[in-house]
Amino acid sequence: MLGLPEGITACLFDLDGVLTQTAKVHAAAWKETFDGYLREHAQKHGERFKEFDLHEDYDEYVDGKPRYDGVRSFLTSRGIELPEGSHDDPPGKETICGIGNRKNELVLKLIKRDGVDPYEGSVRFVKAAREAGLRRAVVSSSTNCKDVLIAAGIEDLFEERIDGTVADEQHLKGKPAPDTFLAGAKALGVEPAQATVFEDALAGVQAGRAGKFGYVVGVDRVGQAQALHDHGADVVVKDLDELLHKP
Repeated sequence: MLGLPEGITACLFDLDGVLTQTAKVHAAAWKETFDGYLREHAQKHGERFKEFDLHEDYDEYVDGKPRYDGVRSFLTSRGIELPEGSHDDPPGKETICGIGNRKNELVLKLIKRDGVDPYEGSVRFVKAAREAGLRRAVVSSSTNCKDVLIAAGIEDLFEERIDGTVADEQHLKGKPAPDTFLAGAKALGVEPAQATVFEDALAGVQAGRAGKFGYVVGVDRVGQAQALHDHGADVVVKDLDELLHKP
């Protein structure tokens, strides 16, 4: 009925790009943040400005990762080293945290202005999973996870939430490490082999495979089906309700 293997009793869903149409909001905020910084950096050092690529750079360095990890990963790819700073650095300060805080400021602004839409196919699947008696948790790197779930009107569909705030409190490593998904399985009282991970980010699919979960579903919203398979997805769909129609 659900297109999942026998023995699966729980579902662990990423948020942005799987449940809600916020991945494009995050991508836009990353681009504005990094392009602004890179332009200033190029001018200061007399270098050529090379913009942040919404596909290659976003998919490879920031998608699915905790915010500051994303900043650090992308800047390293450009040969830029900055001090870490602190979590309360003002947005835009030339530190890892400052740049990350600027990105978060932009995300919140865009969400407040435009709202949040869920993917209807994903909502249908989650409701079907609930009716079938499967346990359900959201596992997201976002510290805004609860607000996004409420804005999308789907918070009540999930029993547990492991988000960026919980990860900080429990000192969990971000994706592609499996720590947050393992915490989600633990919160639901199941073993990893009994749980399916649903992810659209390459780092998230890697985390699902690294955690030895029973099944990893890649969600291809941007034409990266092969890359999702290559990073460890057992199956790739364009939307979750495709699984409801699998023979």
